[in-house]
Amino acid sequence: MANIREIARLAGVSVSTVSRVLNNHPYVSEQKRAEIMRIIKERNYVQNSNAVHLSTGKTMVVGVTLPLVNNQYYSSIIEGIAAEAARHQYNLMVCQTNNSSEQEQSILRLLKNKKMDGLIMCSRANGCETIDEYAQYGPIITCEANETAFVSSVHIDHYQTFRIGMEYLLGKGHRKIGYCIGRKNSFNSQHRKRAYHDMLRSADVTPAPDWAFENCLTVQDGKDIAHRIWQMKERPSALIVSCNHIAAGIVKEAGRLGLRVPEDLAIVGCDDQPVGELLEITTVSSPSSLMGKYAFEMLYDRILHQHKEKEEKELPPLLVERGTT
Repeated sequence: MANIREIARLAGVSVSTVSRVLNNHPYVSEQKRAEIMRIIKERNYVQNSNAVHLSTGKTMVVGVTLPLVNNQYYSSIIEGIAAEAARHQYNLMVCQTNNSSEQEQSILRLLKNKKMDGLIMCSRANGCETIDEYAQYGPIITCEANETAFVSSVHIDHYQTFRIGMEYLLGKGHRKIGYCIGRKNSFNSQHRKRAYHDMLRSADVTPAPDWAFENCLTVQDGKDIAHRIWQMKERPSALIVSCNHIAAGIVKEAGRLGLRVPEDLAIVGCDDQPVGELLEITTVSSPSSLMGKYAFEMLYDRILHQHKEKEEKELPPLLVERGTT
């Protein structure tokens, strides 16, 4: 079977020119491109990914880590990443970590071993020191704020997001407010909880421990929360929820149980998933697809120009008032 050097020799061009044609890059004349493709077809040449790596120094692969592939919030981020990656002829290696630090480190080692050109972390299970350690092997971008020395981020201020939602509910007269978050000790959850407590304190309200719902990740978790609230003697009058798919589970099950939304239970979600609009959920909207787009742009710039200074890009949240409040 022919190799890339033989194709280059037969076409009378350099190996890099053949590589540009194989990867659909510009700066090759249409006549020369057609001649190279003719020879490739005649010789039944199959591109070898290792050869591309050796000839260009690039794998044309970017890794993406996320806790769960079926979480709609992360799916929206990946949508933004994928669209921008395709524009630059990059492939994605999407890796589910299940919030395991060991699994996440196995993906970081792929970056160290040059199996990818860079890594976008939608969420992280390891501490900042570990992430910084691997940043020397290639660019890493996180889709959440971080306290590393070298790793850049595109993120939403989750403290500000919850603060806006809480301020809105307090302004509507609610004092019996609960919260619903994902991993209770994650970086983002810590900021959400702090905003929740700060805003209650500012209104001279003591939070009720029974109204704190943590480790909620799925629509079913949202349904379970509705059941728990329905069974309470002392119920919250409002909930602020970290993700709209969980809020959707609460809304649907509350209706089935006879809990009226918003009369008995007002609900504010905190992302831009389409289900929020579909079910008329009041939302502090965060542009997650745009975050994915910016994350790839930032990573690609670092792959291309090799610069390593830390950059932080924060996207502003926006309150969208709908039917659940």
